[in-house]
Amino acid sequence: MIYLHAFLFAGLVCMIGQLILDNTKLTPGHITVIFVVLGAFLDVFDIYDKFILWAGGGALVPITSFGHMLTHGAIMGYQDQGLMGLFVGTFDLTSAGICAAIIFAFFFSLIFKPRD
Repeated sequence: MIYLHAFLFAGLVCMIGQLILDNTKLTPGHITVIFVVLGAFLDVFDIYDKFILWAGGGALVPITSFGHMLTHGAIMGYQDQGLMGLFVGTFDLTSAGICAAIIFAFFFSLIFKPRD
């Protein structure tokens, strides 16, 4: 059943993004920012953790989870280390994903040529 929940949650996020893209003049960058802020907002009120328990990996794959992880790490860092932990904790949970994105982008830039 967890696979169905994961599919439904991730599919719903994608469907909302596609509807926004088709019916507004927002760019994909705007939509990405909206989803990151939405994930952060839901984490502040402990709603996104309930989505993770319900949908499992389906809630951890979409871009909304990046906002959740940024906020979650900042809150945990602040609780553990005070004000400095707020800044350190922000990248505590997301550092692996950020590093992977940089490394993959570098290797893809070596393989593919940019368009003119």
